[in-house]
Amino acid sequence: MIEVTIGRTTLRLVQGDITTQVVDGIVNAANSTLLGGGGVDGAIHRGGGPAILAECREIHDRQGGCPTGEAVITTAGALRAKKVIHTVGPVWSGGGRGEPELLARCYRNSLALAEANGLRTVAFPSISTGAYRYPVGKAARVALGTVIEELGERDLDEVRFVLFSRNDLDAYAAALDDIAGDP
Repeated sequence: MIEVTIGRTTLRLVQGDITTQVVDGIVNAANSTLLGGGGVDGAIHRGGGPAILAECREIHDRQGGCPTGEAVITTAGALRAKKVIHTVGPVWSGGGRGEPELLARCYRNSLALAEANGLRTVAFPSISTGAYRYPVGKAARVALGTVIEELGERDLDEVRFVLFSRNDLDAYAAALDDIAGDP
């Protein structure tokens, strides 16, 4: 685990399974339909059970899903968290189609939604780096840079990045070192 303090917020990088985290809010790397998928999205839906999908269907029926860069919130069902924030990351197309800005919006909008719903601790996966092919090193810089910038504006106790593989953890650690100095 790597830990730094940004303002009054603890920022942690850990290797693990996001579905087992004991936090107020878990962020889901969702697809725009909100109706489940593979990777993190599938694991969160499986772990949380039918309550998450039921609320996602209501949101889908009401607003047609969730556009890239936006975020919505649901119950966490059977997960140990209180809520799941679903955000849709960009599909990597080489970086020239606004992918960094869209990815940054995922983090900004998720943190704003967490704060608006009274969540004090939030766990993020590495958004867009699986099936959406965003290069992990580039995604880590966007994710950490955005979160560190936002923590000056947010009242949160902890933001945790839960990285599934050692390779992802190492990429995030290197990006954090570049952005915030040696943790």
